Amino acid sequence: MSNSLLLLFVFLLTVIGNNDNARFIAYGVVDEYNRDDFPPDFVFGSGTSAYQVEGAVLEDGRTFSIWDTFAHSGHYNGANGDVACNGYHKYKEDIQLMADTGLEAFRFSISWSRLIPYGRGPVNLKGLQYYNDFIDKLISHGIQPHITLHHVDLPQILEDEYGGWISRKSVKDYIAYADVCFREFGDRVLHWTTFNEANVFALGGYDMGFSPPGRCSYPFGAINCTKGDSTSEPYIVAHHLLLAHASTAMQHGFVGINLFAYWYEPYTNTIEDVKATQRAHEFYVGWFLNPLVNGDYPELMKKNAGDRIPNFTKTESTRIKGSFDFLGINHYSTLSVKDNPSSLEMEIRDFSADMAATLICVF
Repeated sequence: MSNSLLLLFVFLLTVIGNNDNARFIAYGVVDEYNRDDFPPDFVFGSGTSAYQVEGAVLEDGRTFSIWDTFAHSGHYNGANGDVACNGYHKYKEDIQLMADTGLEAFRFSISWSRLIPYGRGPVNLKGLQYYNDFIDKLISHGIQPHITLHHVDLPQILEDEYGGWISRKSVKDYIAYADVCFREFGDRVLHWTTFNEANVFALGGYDMGFSPPGRCSYPFGAINCTKGDSTSEPYIVAHHLLLAHASTAMQHGFVGINLFAYWYEPYTNTIEDVKATQRAHEFYVGWFLNPLVNGDYPELMKKNAGDRIPNFTKTESTRIKGSFDFLGINHYSTLSVKDNPSSLEMEIRDFSADMAATLICVF
């Protein structure tokens, strides 16, 4: 993997310009602008995830993912992705709409359980044909295909077999799955995202339990989880995601990872809130970015989490350091941060308590 090129891949775009052609957008009033207002190498695109658009949940060999199971457990008030946007059957119409809109790139995810229904082993030929046709159709319309390998949808069979991402076995199975994707699609796809919102997946799925696979433990979970350990599993899962990311097959294209990122501002101008804001950045983004850049977790995280956060071996640290060509950022809002040192006095702590800061949504 080449480290000479660092691409910042931002799908939520904020444009700030100081040239005569810059346009300003505010409060729903949009001044007219056109493609020439942006550099020639600026790429306009959109993105989706397989579970949210494909539908056809049990068609042509696909099996349940952890997202299917979570949705069918009633967490979305009865809603699920069984049909979704019916993209599996309507992808040709969808791609034509993309072309009519003028999109230059499209980021979509592969459904692991559609491509490899049993998590490992034989490839589902119908699933393979679907993604080959999808990629070819994008290219024929002049749209760059960008693939996300994992978007909250580990095959349920692997979750049942060994606990999914809380087990190190998941790393080996993910590498084999990624190898299949690189081998089958790498002749046409140059941009690969290993995990979408890796930090939110670890927290939402294993600390607060509000997203698949819905694991958490009292008193930290946002729902009544039946299994999980909020104090340690988010750290374990993140560790395995980083190892899986860094161990994927070498590609001739660009391989990166996507993180969710708030912007944080101190709630007050006190030194305590300023330092708490720095901690929030370290915990939410530095949790993944520091290993990718420096080969290890932030020192403050290791200090506060103690033996609940795993250690990298020297070999793992070397492999992870610099193992990305671009960093994808999903950004939606800004939060204020207030110092909360009392959380470190708790006998049982999770990720948020280790951060010793309170996040405040200010509208």
